[in-house]
Amino acid sequence: MSIRTQNKYVKSFTKNYDVTKLGYYEIHRTILSAIQREKQIKGGSRKKKLDLIEKMNPKWEDLYESLI
Repeated sequence: MSIRTQNKYVKSFTKNYDVTKLGYYEIHRTILSAIQREKQIKGGSRKKKLDLIEKMNPKWEDLYESLI
């Protein structure tokens, strides 16, 4: 990946909201399944989202390096 949004090279959500760490991610086989899952997560409560993050990443570590 040559463009690192975490370093704010690209105008995006991460730049607008000063996001510098990756706390949660999912891998999907197709873009359609990823979009469907994103909509499902967005529709959930904040508590459900926090529970989802804490189940995968209880220490709230930056997971960016694990993707490279």
